[in-house]
Amino acid sequence: MHRTPCSLLALGACALVIGCSPSKPSAGSATGSLTESSAPRIYVTNELSGDLSVIDSATRQVIITVPLGKRPRGIHASPDHKSLYVALSGSPIAGPGVDETTLPPPDKTADGIGVFDVAQNKLLRIIPGGSDPENFDISKDGRQLFISNEDTSSVSIVDIASGTVLKTVKVGGEPEGVKVTPDGKQVFITSEEDGTISVLDPAEGRIVASFKVGHRPRSIALTQDGSRAYVNAENDGTVVLVDAIRHKVLKAIVLGKPGVIKPMAVLLSPDGSRLFVSTGRGQQVYNIDTATNAVVGAVTVGKRPWGIALSPDSKTLYSANGPSNDVSEIDLARNRVSHSIKAGNGPWGIVVLGR
Repeated sequence: MHRTPCSLLALGACALVIGCSPSKPSAGSATGSLTESSAPRIYVTNELSGDLSVIDSATRQVIITVPLGKRPRGIHASPDHKSLYVALSGSPIAGPGVDETTLPPPDKTADGIGVFDVAQNKLLRIIPGGSDPENFDISKDGRQLFISNEDTSSVSIVDIASGTVLKTVKVGGEPEGVKVTPDGKQVFITSEEDGTISVLDPAEGRIVASFKVGHRPRSIALTQDGSRAYVNAENDGTVVLVDAIRHKVLKAIVLGKPGVIKPMAVLLSPDGSRLFVSTGRGQQVYNIDTATNAVVGAVTVGKRPWGIALSPDSKTLYSANGPSNDVSEIDLARNRVSHSIKAGNGPWGIVVLGR
């Protein structure tokens, strides 16, 4: 770690007597240098501190903290797991009880998608991502991003190599969740404001369908065959099962009292047998058996869990807990939190990658 210079005579006593302090990292540089194991890495976007925590899952310690930019939220790995992409936004944080007229104007220069190199633990560049990007998904060939632009009610199609916005398409109000179908032929985008899913044909660059799914959908999980989708309905306290081919609701799975249990992220296990759901202020992560679509367990985690991710062996689930500034490690066999891991300020998104 670089430190401010002291005189040669005082060099040995500099840190103890004078108290030299670390210099501020430049954009894309990293802090931290703990010994690393060969275990999977946990990558956490910290919305408030504007950085990425890289955590060794064996030691449960932050190996490195990498500055990213303003409000890093959605995070996803490239198909080859060599890169991570992170949504960055210069729009001020608004929320329940906040008078939006008192907020500063958006800093549009801060909007973009950060491209992070996994091998180097380094932010390589920031490419355009449309206005106020919040979340996104990646095309099956790894060449394009489909990005929700919350403040303009649109989705941007971005070419990664050139860093070019190819097209911007209007969708429902306050889009957030984005999911590419397994065959890559459609992209589902949630609309928090309208309670709908917009279906994008990426080849034609147009919306081909739109349908209702519940109040304030934010996240989508698709089965491997693309026939079914699970969508959270935050204000209903439910997860909605959808026929992803016919674009219609099949069933609402009740998790708890609306307004108390607020489903946020949904995540299917690789074999599709389990659906995991974080619940924000509900402070729970639910486990649903997809054969019966019944809740089989719930675990209390840190405050306001948002993003969730599975370990490569699917034995452990991690939740990013915003106000707790930590990550909960859930032992799925025992259905309990085994550890709490400190992260940065305001954890939002999370990805786990093997070494």
